[in-house]
Amino acid sequence: QVQLVESGGALVQPGGSLRLSCAASESIGIYAMNWYRQAPGKQRELVATVFNDNTTQYVDSVKGRFTISRDNAKDTVYLQMNSLAPEDTAVYYCRARDLRFGLWMSNWGQGTQVTVSS
Repeated sequence: QVQLVESGGALVQPGGSLRLSCAASESIGIYAMNWYRQAPGKQRELVATVFNDNTTQYVDSVKGRFTISRDNAKDTVYLQMNSLAPEDTAVYYCRARDLRFGLWMSNWGQGTQVTVSS
């Protein structure tokens, strides 16, 4: 199992930017890395994925605004969030998946709170 710690969440105004970080306890080079979010009263949704070949996928609502990236040398995954809107308010989580077997390599952690409000 990979231990993941999310950080970087904050209170920001609409239109602002944040960069979230997901630090891993071991090498993540072979894993697909995912950012999820969960807003109050809503189910957790997959926001972005970066695969081990650095290809990416995003949910439609964040395309053009969010960028997921990885630094395997630092065992860290990032989520750059620009043009933030109130609907982006949520707890953001990261999670690792080994696509060789389709197995999740981490459990849900504490997440990091992002609040977008004026």
